Amino acid sequence: MKRVELAKAYNPKEFEDPIYEQWEEHKLFAPRESDKDPYVIVIPPPNVTGVLHMGHGLNNSLQDIVIRYQRMQGRPTLWLPGTDHAGIATQNVVDRMLRAKGINRHELGRERFVEETWKVKETHQRTIINQLKRIGSSCDWSRERFTLDEGLSRAVREVFVSLYERGLVYQGNYLVNWCTSCGTALSDDEVEHRDVPGSIYRIRYPFADGEGSIEIATTRPETMLGDTAVAVHPEDERYAHLVGREVTLPLTGRTIPIIQDEYVSMEFGTGMVKITPAHDPNDWEIGKRHGLDQINILNPDGTLSDEVPEAYRGMDVPAGRKAVVHDLKELGYFIDAKQHDHQVGHCYRCDTVIEPYLSDQWFVRMESMAAKALKAWEDDKIKFYPKRWENTYTHWLRNIRDWCISRQLWWGHRIPVWYCRSCGKTIVSREDVTACDGCSSSDLRQDEDVLDTWFSSWLWPFSTLGWPDDTEDLKRFFPTNTLVTGYDIIFFWVARMIMASLEFTGEVPFRDIYITGLVRDITGKKMSKSSGNGIDPLEVVDSYGADAMRFTLSFMAAQGQDILIDMDSFKLGSRFCNKIWNAARFILMNLESAELVDIHQDDLNDMDRWIYHRLGEASKQVEQAFTSFRYNDASQAVYEFFWNDVCDWYIETVKASLYSSSSAERNRAVSIILDVLAQSMRLLHPFVPFITEEIYQKLPNTTGYVVQAPYPAHNPQWHNPKLAADMEKLQEAVRGVRTLRSEFTIAPEKKIRAALRYDQGFPSADFFQANRDRIAAFMHADDLTIAGDIADTAGSVPVSGLGYEVFVYVRDSIDVDKEIAKLEKEHKQLAGQFQGVEKKLSNDAFLNKAPQEVIKKEEGKRQEFAERIEKVSRYLRDLKG
Repeated sequence: MKRVELAKAYNPKEFEDPIYEQWEEHKLFAPRESDKDPYVIVIPPPNVTGVLHMGHGLNNSLQDIVIRYQRMQGRPTLWLPGTDHAGIATQNVVDRMLRAKGINRHELGRERFVEETWKVKETHQRTIINQLKRIGSSCDWSRERFTLDEGLSRAVREVFVSLYERGLVYQGNYLVNWCTSCGTALSDDEVEHRDVPGSIYRIRYPFADGEGSIEIATTRPETMLGDTAVAVHPEDERYAHLVGREVTLPLTGRTIPIIQDEYVSMEFGTGMVKITPAHDPNDWEIGKRHGLDQINILNPDGTLSDEVPEAYRGMDVPAGRKAVVHDLKELGYFIDAKQHDHQVGHCYRCDTVIEPYLSDQWFVRMESMAAKALKAWEDDKIKFYPKRWENTYTHWLRNIRDWCISRQLWWGHRIPVWYCRSCGKTIVSREDVTACDGCSSSDLRQDEDVLDTWFSSWLWPFSTLGWPDDTEDLKRFFPTNTLVTGYDIIFFWVARMIMASLEFTGEVPFRDIYITGLVRDITGKKMSKSSGNGIDPLEVVDSYGADAMRFTLSFMAAQGQDILIDMDSFKLGSRFCNKIWNAARFILMNLESAELVDIHQDDLNDMDRWIYHRLGEASKQVEQAFTSFRYNDASQAVYEFFWNDVCDWYIETVKASLYSSSSAERNRAVSIILDVLAQSMRLLHPFVPFITEEIYQKLPNTTGYVVQAPYPAHNPQWHNPKLAADMEKLQEAVRGVRTLRSEFTIAPEKKIRAALRYDQGFPSADFFQANRDRIAAFMHADDLTIAGDIADTAGSVPVSGLGYEVFVYVRDSIDVDKEIAKLEKEHKQLAGQFQGVEKKLSNDAFLNKAPQEVIKKEEGKRQEFAERIEKVSRYLRDLKG
């Protein structure tokens, strides 16, 4: 066997792209044929509006890790990829592009605008897919879907029409959330509420008969132009005599009644509330109860409409508010204005202030579907990780409101509704309609609106597999197993997918829902474009490699916690990959003239049996971690195994055999360490797929691709807890001696003399005796005695462990007088530091005024100084002894 050359330095740029091309070329991501149950994840489809950010880097790395793990378990594994058309966001991108050219979409026309949007989609989609490939995403690209592709469009129509036929989709003139910038209605869940500074205005409304006035308060004085009543509480005795009277609405000349309604709070303000049914959700409900007129004072673009006095028409809301307040002052109706912070809704896409707006929209009745989704959780058919996110899910379902699904956009699924101009009939159809089925007229108009983006996304788990057709993929891969997503779309997407799946397939779409944390910058601030603190995943890949990025993120992904990172954070993964590379390179450099031989259990020495035991334990820890979606625990398990067990201990013990003059011993050692290396690459593969594939394919004892190799199983034959306990004792003793060497500044290359004495009944005595040469090598000792009794300990310093002591004859290796002088100086310094802390902790003024964390820090120092003083004192006694 010849030595195998790996490049001296780990350079992922040399092999990551070629390896991914191999995987694709050989279709290694397609589900294999197997009798085992499939494992399926559908990717949360990224929007085709830009590039991936670090949140995508985390989410897709975690999905790929679990997909690769399940693939190596021999299950038919499908990770189904795709992208989302993202109606509002994508249309906004194209609108901005057109404005930059000096044109708008209305000049272009709907058909050409949609054509331009498809071009943008194609460009961004290619970018996103390439990014996913570069971070190692092992999706089955032959099954890639898009929410506007032909199959998904058919599923969307089927669902809309079916819900309409069931009475769950309806159209009505209702008050909706209106974004004047996007020019469309939004669902309640697409509105982000936050406190903004404002004012509360007090205004006088005179009685219509000229005898006195009332006082009302509002944060939006311009909406008074749409008032149709003033309301008081039925039990408010202050105003009982006013009910039924009319007031004149300032600036308009209209008169409006004073009515009673239980919604009004007697304690808030004056107890009198202006009612504007067309511009406030609560007023809308009051207006319906009392049959009030609905005066829409806004145009779709957010300007004041023809329903207001001519002086204000065409003004935007801020200008209209300013003008109204000015005129109220001029005419004597204005009382005062005081600063008042209040919650205002903003568009989740463009951050424009949302206006309650009266318009014709399409809605889905959600109550019955929400009840099914809630019962699925109660019946334990779905499970959230971390569990606390179940509260978000259940709270939303228990407080569900009907979903406004129509959007006043051009990019998206056009609503499959046609209106006959001849007879007025409304036709809802799965197929395009060319003639009215009522009067046979061809004079039809299709509804101009499109469906909310989430209306296609909520069908994603089953529509991507071919529904409404009963396809082989649907039968084989649905329901899926796991969803990995962020907490910000639990109600936007997760809950709706569960509702849609239960409504149309009778099953939940997935069992396990893993909610990732947010990726924040190193200070804890949320990453965003506006803050300029984001990290591009591809910049990390270019600097450190995809494996380094993936491993760092998974290592830091503690369940239920956000991840705080900067570019330097990814050095963790880079150092680990370098360690893997250098260990493999060392092993492969030492194959010259060795032969692979069959290895039997009897051929293994203690260290061989120990490393296989540790491999089995690591595999078991990974399995347990993935069962509960603890990615950081799984990552730490493989890190500890390879870095500590393989590199720091096992390879060090094997070196003697690799350099042995006995060909039989060399062949035995090479064959075992190559097997350990191959098993290690399989263990590590889900986390760092590129480097493990690169190394695995170069091993003389492997065939095929590690991506499809079996994951190391927890072999009962490897299990050896007694040996593991013995090895822990050995490691403890070695570390103690190494620490002592460091404290006495004994050079690493200098050999020492030592003696290990164990107590009677010490359980690891035979193991220590059998491995004396290995222990000596670890301690870098050329003279090591191991016995139940050590007669001569003069000139030694002991290192104690449970059941044993190691005496290191430091006098042989150091300048004793010089060392004593150094230790005495240290002892004096420590004593002074200890006294200083002791004095501070004895001071009542300090204890009464200092914060608890400061006091605890000082107490920690006191303990640290005391322990060090005791150790230095012991060293001095031993050296002077």
